[in-house]
Amino acid sequence: MALASEIGRKDGAYKRAVELLRKAPLIDGHNDLPWVLRKAAGGDLAAYDLAKVHPETDTDIPRLKAGMVNVQVMAAFLPSEIANPATVTLEQIDLIRRMEALHADVFMPIRRATDISAAKRKGKIGTLMSVEGTVGCEGSLAPIRMWHQLGVRLITLCHNGSLPWVDSSTDKPISGGISNFGHELVAELNRLGIIVDLSHASPQAAHAVVNASRAPVVLSHSNAHALCPHPRNAPDSLIRAVADSEGLIMATFVPSFINAELWRRIEKVKRAHWPKADPAVIAALDDPPEFGPLPSATLAQFCDHVEYMLKLVGPDHVGIGGDFYGGPQPVGLEDASVYPALFAEMIRRGHGEQVLSRLAGANFLRVMRKVERVGRTIEKERQPALKTRVRRHTRRPAAKARPPGEILGAARMAAAKPGKR
Repeated sequence: MALASEIGRKDGAYKRAVELLRKAPLIDGHNDLPWVLRKAAGGDLAAYDLAKVHPETDTDIPRLKAGMVNVQVMAAFLPSEIANPATVTLEQIDLIRRMEALHADVFMPIRRATDISAAKRKGKIGTLMSVEGTVGCEGSLAPIRMWHQLGVRLITLCHNGSLPWVDSSTDKPISGGISNFGHELVAELNRLGIIVDLSHASPQAAHAVVNASRAPVVLSHSNAHALCPHPRNAPDSLIRAVADSEGLIMATFVPSFINAELWRRIEKVKRAHWPKADPAVIAALDDPPEFGPLPSATLAQFCDHVEYMLKLVGPDHVGIGGDFYGGPQPVGLEDASVYPALFAEMIRRGHGEQVLSRLAGANFLRVMRKVERVGRTIEKERQPALKTRVRRHTRRPAAKARPPGEILGAARMAAAKPGKR
């Protein structure tokens, strides 16, 4: 099976894109490969063999190399409603660390900003660990500190379900934004030098975090709500607030976050099937095939989101967070080999090397450096917060609904990350 990068247009713009990515660091802000490995192989990395192409999904070593990825943020994702979230979080962190060790000839752990240039010099793919959803901290700051000790350098505050300390954009609010513990969580992330990620947080929660944080924040995998009204996308006011914090928004490949018509069709079908379902359940469903073919999202439409945000906040505050997750992808953005084609499209649209090098990774590197500096300053000011500020999180029972497998089919359900569409 040919890589997506072998299928696209190989004109002068493509050659310029390759030259750009040879020089500039390409840092992608979000990839759910660890969850794919958990679902497909039970976390058995030797059995899965990342060194070969896996055509049934989107990310492996050959395609990361073909995509010229310098640093990939690898997400220790877990669904908000999963049992034993503290254990699952550690299992996913362990999986990433085992992946780094098994493929030490390919992957280089990124634990500080200076590691990024070192990975580039050595010709390795840097792996920067993130945790997607703080459900596993179970209302205590101590696990956050342990995650940091294990190498986590970016934390997405929630996923598709609201937590007692932060509201999700795809669930009912609990905290009216963020709770008192949510404020303490942000302060501790700042002290540790961990990047705070607002993707998945409700706009009210995200604005509260921007106001609370002493360091720049990011949206690691979100698009422009003005172009596609999916609740996971960022309104203009939030994009501006993140930019004002010296942070950045990283545009993402998820089809229903790109194409407004696709999102409207999916939403209509979901509500027809599950009119009384919990919003978190609705958010976890994919596109039903019995309603006929849905519109496609495309590389060109993705670039429209990038250009919109560039015009809104300028070239210092936009990046890329592909969010490959083993499920459907836009036409032209099928797998992790596509980044040269993406940058070639931006070159054809008239964007120069300075703008594109910032988009590729320079902006993320600047944010990471600033977050580290702020952390060093705060460490001199105070000790770690010790008290648990919220009662232990307990799972809410999922609303009764038609099983998602009836819609997705067993194969897609096994591969797809919950809640992506």
